Amino acid sequence: MAIPPLLQLFDLSGCLVTIDATGTQREIAQQIVEQGGDYLFIVKENQGHLYEDLKTLFAIERQQNFRQSPFSYAQQLNKGHGRVEIRRCWTTSDPEYLAYLREGSKWQGLKSLAMIVTEYDQGDKVKIKIRYFISRLAADAKTILKSKRRHWNIENRLHWVLDIAFREHGCRVQKDHAPENFAILRHMALNLLKQEKTARGGIQAKRLQAAWNEQHLLKMLAG
Repeated sequence: MAIPPLLQLFDLSGCLVTIDATGTQREIAQQIVEQGGDYLFIVKENQGHLYEDLKTLFAIERQQNFRQSPFSYAQQLNKGHGRVEIRRCWTTSDPEYLAYLREGSKWQGLKSLAMIVTEYDQGDKVKIKIRYFISRLAADAKTILKSKRRHWNIENRLHWVLDIAFREHGCRVQKDHAPENFAILRHMALNLLKQEKTARGGIQAKRLQAAWNEQHLLKMLAG
């Protein structure tokens, strides 16, 4: 997998690492901790027991409205483009809740569990999305909400650029580790294109210039 060698390139001391669901792996958590960092991982259905336990735990607490529970709570409200979005976060570091996870001890440095409920109100309809997280951070709902908001903002902007300039969504590469490897190559190319200041136009225009002019391409690769 491409993520471990990529992480080795960075000094993670004192840093918080947030990764898409593909990076929610015990080996990656261990590597981040060993490199001095913290992690905040989203947990989805493919995580098996971990997802099931988090879903069950938070479902019970929601039924009881989190009364008399050791949870930190925070919420964010955003308005724009005709949509109201409310994010609510509950998180805990209570040892009894951590012990509830059947595989919790296998996640190095695990300190907190979190749930973020996002409610989208577009006037005529309301959508609710629930996400579960594990983290090496202490149970501070404001910090977790802020960290995930930054992650989603960066991710949304990045995905938009990759789709427009690189047609990422149209890529049919699916075998083995090829999707992850191609994603890293796109990110590397995007970083090189961003560093190029002599070419005119946006990322897509710079990419075309590099394709049409070999000398220009070599200049970009040389940084």
